[in-house]
Amino acid sequence: MIRRALAFQHMDDEPPGLFGRFLAEAGAALDVVMLHRGEAIPSLAPYDFLLVMGGAMDVWETGAHPWLTHEVAAIREWTVNRNRPFMGVCLGLQLLAKALGGAVGLARAPEVGFGKVELNALGASHPMMRGLPVSFKMMQWHHAEVTRLPAGAEVLASSPVSQVQIMSVGRDILATQFHGELTPALIARWAHLPQYVTWLEEALGPGAYERVRLQSKPQMPKIERLSRAMFQNLTASRRTLSKAA
Repeated sequence: MIRRALAFQHMDDEPPGLFGRFLAEAGAALDVVMLHRGEAIPSLAPYDFLLVMGGAMDVWETGAHPWLTHEVAAIREWTVNRNRPFMGVCLGLQLLAKALGGAVGLARAPEVGFGKVELNALGASHPMMRGLPVSFKMMQWHHAEVTRLPAGAEVLASSPVSQVQIMSVGRDILATQFHGELTPALIARWAHLPQYVTWLEEALGPGAYERVRLQSKPQMPKIERLSRAMFQNLTASRRTLSKAA
């Protein structure tokens, strides 16, 4: 049973979203550390679940964001020394890869907007992907990607642009390159964030925000179902162990 969860947040407008909701539904208290504001990472000992969100910074930008070094160390401590669930989103996946000895670099092309993700043969039969269709659309917003997998990591899904869209390590570590945390409220919030609108237009052209907003409407229920399935699959073994104990 997850009683207390910790989230690492890197930007004011990149919150836990759906995953925060799922944790609340599971009865877990959620502590959010705003790393970009200088908040310190607490002791990891009291927590049952670690959630690492996205952000516009890159894993190698430690000069501009020195807290990234401490975050990578904390992720390494969590994933190597603690047998508890980890969920990473976008930057969270890339930080996980770095923490475990993989590599992250610029993608061959930016990937922005709703695009197709497909499970590979391993993903289609993997317990972490139970309940997911073989092909689905998710919101992408990244220009970096995992370029070398860490030891023990498995790729469960890819997109036409990025090979590593879902990565797992064992049964307690799962991360996605896409943004499965999105809610309609988060997308609506982008309209009031000029920097977000500018970033979208730089990637997709004039009027990009409105196109993405309209495209999101039929996708939101599907995203919630997919993200809920991944969350439940990730935490299922934890619930089973708790009952056995």
